[in-house]
Amino acid sequence: MSTATARYAGNLRTEATHTASGTTILTDAPTDNHGRGEAFSPTDLVSAALGSCMMTIMGIVAERQGLDLTGVTYDVTKHMAAEPRRIRQIDVHFRLPATLSEKERTILENAARTCPVALSLNPEIEQDVQFFYEN
Repeated sequence: MSTATARYAGNLRTEATHTASGTTILTDAPTDNHGRGEAFSPTDLVSAALGSCMMTIMGIVAERQGLDLTGVTYDVTKHMAAEPRRIRQIDVHFRLPATLSEKERTILENAARTCPVALSLNPEIEQDVQFFYEN
């Protein structure tokens, strides 16, 4: 079975449907590349996937350690290169509880950096991953 099916909806927009759940994602070309920017662009999805994958893997590890990461937030910023047009860098900045011990921090940070998306991206894409511990 396929992971997703998709169709071109016209006007530089696609509609992808997750086969197992039926969830739909729209994409739109960004405003700096002939689009309307009314939905995630495909490169936005790649960047968001990196942050989501890192958070998911940290969540799996946290559950094993008896930690609750509910409410942890992160920001993802994509930087494009012009020639050829491609993702040059993805910044992922996590905000986690200051109450985590040094050992817990190390375990979670390593988990994030070794998520499947991080390991699958072209090594030419710089991944600037930072962790901020706040109350």
